[in-house]
Amino acid sequence: MNKQLILQKRPEGLPTKDTWELRETPIPTIQDGEYLVQLHYISLDPAMRGWINETKSYIEPVALGDVMRAGSVGKVIESKHKGYTKGDLVYGMGGVQQYTVGKDPSWFKLVPDMVPMPVYTGTLGMPGLTAYFGLLEVGKIKEGDRVLVSGAAGAVGSIVGQIAKIKGCTVIGIAGGPDKCKYIVDELGFDGAIDYKNENIRTALKEKCPKGIDVYFDNVGGEILDAALAILRRKARVVICGAISQYNNKKIEGPSNYLSLLVNRATMEGFVIFDYAKDYGKGAMEMAQWIAEGKLKSKEHICEGIENFHETFLRLFNGDKMGKLVLKVIEEA
Repeated sequence: MNKQLILQKRPEGLPTKDTWELRETPIPTIQDGEYLVQLHYISLDPAMRGWINETKSYIEPVALGDVMRAGSVGKVIESKHKGYTKGDLVYGMGGVQQYTVGKDPSWFKLVPDMVPMPVYTGTLGMPGLTAYFGLLEVGKIKEGDRVLVSGAAGAVGSIVGQIAKIKGCTVIGIAGGPDKCKYIVDELGFDGAIDYKNENIRTALKEKCPKGIDVYFDNVGGEILDAALAILRRKARVVICGAISQYNNKKIEGPSNYLSLLVNRATMEGFVIFDYAKDYGKGAMEMAQWIAEGKLKSKEHICEGIENFHETFLRLFNGDKMGKLVLKVIEEA
């Protein structure tokens, strides 16, 4: 049988467990031109909260009654498609389930044994690519830039900071709690950290970024975004990747310091990783090389059991995780 997580209702605020229903259905059979993928690891990302709202966005919302959308890594266990063979390691939007049918080349083939399978959900998956293209293409960083990143111990922020260091920048990370702040400085090599849970964010920014910032990579929005706008340097770039502090709010709070963009001739630009799909291979190969050289570290927070999806999903918003949040739904063969 195939265990699937089905979207049952549109939540208001933080999703409750009955937002989804766990169902068992027969493992699907494949037809000519199709292949059967057994999913092993599911990527849990803040964007999933937006995907279940029935509002206009960069992607259609998950329909009620459909399998919850998610990136996933698995193996082809049966194929009637000439481009895929049994045993292929693949990544795609397989959803929160244990088996799915591939009908076209939308699943990316991965290099087996290059890195552990969960790394393909994070550093070499959508979060890592988000960090890569957001920082290099949107943030346009250059050597010597002063870079500030929020959500710095998370899947995207931790990679942003490391890439900035590889490119010769000074990096300050904002994270929640002393353990996360210690992690990004001692293990990931950030130049400094701000604990937003225990420090006054505006005072700390003045202390840690006395000369201002050239790039701010925003994953959280809200008060922290507003505070960062106040310390922009001339021609600074603000990269809007996400706003996790706002996703469960009925009313979104925008920044009041936006005139800092005018005064400093700065820019603030949002982006969606899907816009860079044609270059995924380039980004993944460069980051894989950095991993091989020991320049880029990957950390996955792995939880187990599709039955535990809701409790695991909540870790995205209560901060009870370190690095990339991943749900194992089937043991690796």
